[in-house]
Amino acid sequence: MSFWEGLVERLVKRLARTSGALPLSFIKERALHFLIKPMSKSFGWLRQLLCQLAVVFVVALFSAQVAIAPALATGIYSMPQSASRESWFIDEADQVSRLNEGNVESRLKLLAEETGNEVRFVTIHRLDYGETAQSFADQLLERWFPTPEERANQTVIVLDDVTNTIGISVGEQTATLLTDDIAQSVIGETMKVPLLRGNQYNQAFLTASDRLVAVLSGEPDPGPPEYDNTIDTDRNFATAEETEATRGSSTTLVIVLLIAATVIPMATYYWYVSAGG
Repeated sequence: MSFWEGLVERLVKRLARTSGALPLSFIKERALHFLIKPMSKSFGWLRQLLCQLAVVFVVALFSAQVAIAPALATGIYSMPQSASRESWFIDEADQVSRLNEGNVESRLKLLAEETGNEVRFVTIHRLDYGETAQSFADQLLERWFPTPEERANQTVIVLDDVTNTIGISVGEQTATLLTDDIAQSVIGETMKVPLLRGNQYNQAFLTASDRLVAVLSGEPDPGPPEYDNTIDTDRNFATAEETEATRGSSTTLVIVLLIAATVIPMATYYWYVSAGG
């Protein structure tokens, strides 16, 4: 195996592992068969040139695929099998600082020790197709606490950072304190407004934990924080049209790279043949 063949193989393996877009065997077979092996018996310098162009082509193609391919979604079975008494915050989306995550966990742990009421926050990055933050929260509560008795004093709140949607699932006993109106206010006002103010995830979870601790400790509901009503609550996500336009641009880039990777080697080959003639 030549240096460039080995380089292409290593690069293809790495890109295939990163993107997961195509099977490794297919990528390797096509790259070696069409771009390298036909030139193995002649035009050694041209073969090296084509190998280099192949490397550039593979890098560009898979970089574009990684950019436009949807990220792996989070499913219910990617969550822990059971809820730990030492884990009150699962930040899969990695949106909350370690300091604030620790502060929230300390408050929720103390709440559980003093009242028996338990709250767990979960953040995820991208839901499975057809899933919602609410359905995810409901399934997670049942997964972690299978029986009505086990989940009676439990609360699970799930936030998807791609859509900034939030779901809350509450056990029967907890619902006597955390009523449906309060629960919806927690996720729809206490947590939602900081997100609309610029994806302030740390603030959203800190204020939500304060309010939940108060309510589940039997204290009067402090209500959502007061915010300036003049804040800009414009969407912070792309519309379907904007997403489609971006995808179209990426597709165009891939097509251009494919054409360039085909035309440049052919032109170089014919130039070499003509010059030799």
